[in-house]
Amino acid sequence: MIQSLAQLYTRVADAVTEVLDGWLLGLLARLTFAAVLFMYFFNSALTKFAGSPFAIDDAAYFQIIPPIVEAAGYDASQVAFFPWGLMVYAGSYGEVILPILVVLGLFTRIAAIGMIIFVVVQSYVDIAFHNADAATIGAWFDNLSNATILDQRALWVFLFAYLAVKGPGMVSLDYLIGRSLGVRKEPDYY
Repeated sequence: MIQSLAQLYTRVADAVTEVLDGWLLGLLARLTFAAVLFMYFFNSALTKFAGSPFAIDDAAYFQIIPPIVEAAGYDASQVAFFPWGLMVYAGSYGEVILPILVVLGLFTRIAAIGMIIFVVVQSYVDIAFHNADAATIGAWFDNLSNATILDQRALWVFLFAYLAVKGPGMVSLDYLIGRSLGVRKEPDYY
């Protein structure tokens, strides 16, 4: 009896996997990102540009590295480009480009790795430069799940880690381009 139930369970699980594998989870991860986080990143990015996609606003420096700008006499032009200006430029452009790539499923694995790096740097900046308090930072393995940094961002990173490892699935530009170039065939997916 137990063996029959185990075999039935295995057959059903294998059938579900066969039907859904390759397209559902990558699509679901990207849709979840689009529904929950895309506008968060996009609106944040818009505050960093001075009316042009090629001009980083001084506000970006104040948002990302306030103590460094303060040390430069509140003059963003006096902040050293390396490493601080580079961090501001990479963060500002990354906050626009990477989320778009993830949602489209284009260069998804690279974009997902970029987003993991972005979230780690964002969390560091929030802790080191914005003086996040203990409640905002949170703690893992406690009975609370609402801390902005350790709790919420761990889930963000998990979404990106899934996409980095498994790819966006068959419902993506990566897959379509790979198929059209002949580098991807069924049932493989990118």
